[in-house]
Amino acid sequence: MPLTQDQLKAIMPRCDAEQWLDPLNAAMERFEINTPARMAAFLAQLAHESTETTCLTEGLTYSRAERLCKVWPKRFPTPASAAPYVKNPQKLANYVYAGRGGNGDEASGDGWRYRGRGLFQLTFKDNYRLAGEALNMPLVDDPDRVTTPAVAALTAAHYWQRLGLNALADHQPGDDDVKDFEGISIRINGGCTGLTERKKYWATAQVVL
Repeated sequence: MPLTQDQLKAIMPRCDAEQWLDPLNAAMERFEINTPARMAAFLAQLAHESTETTCLTEGLTYSRAERLCKVWPKRFPTPASAAPYVKNPQKLANYVYAGRGGNGDEASGDGWRYRGRGLFQLTFKDNYRLAGEALNMPLVDDPDRVTTPAVAALTAAHYWQRLGLNALADHQPGDDDVKDFEGISIRINGGCTGLTERKKYWATAQVVL
């Protein structure tokens, strides 16, 4: 049952439904996000992560050192340690993402090169590599492709399937649906950031679908 333009706009009013409908339907079909329960959970999560498909590149410009300390407390224990990274997104990405997920050291530039992109903010060289291999696309060599609607939708759906999230979305009688949805949020985000908004999108999507 493909998503309709009216359904997409009802779930995400800020989304350019004409631009995103076909990419999302193609991606959901390819990665078996093919029931109302799976689609509702998937669309709710990407609505939050991408601000309803309007933000496809990670925002790393911070105007206050104190905010950096809150986001990365281990990296920036004091405002003084964070000060050099204020309003310097490239320097920040290369520092906080260095040596993780297949990225090289700070000088390699991998942190900036493989910063978050797409509907689920695909991050780190290893994740670009895995998505590229699955989709037969050179995403390691051309990571900006993830900001196009077709590739953004495919990488999000691939990531969803790779994390086993269809199974969590498949609610069975007696399951704790809310707990499963929270589990999906944790696997995508690493925590429960924005959980209230995610649940609102989810509630809307369940009614619409």
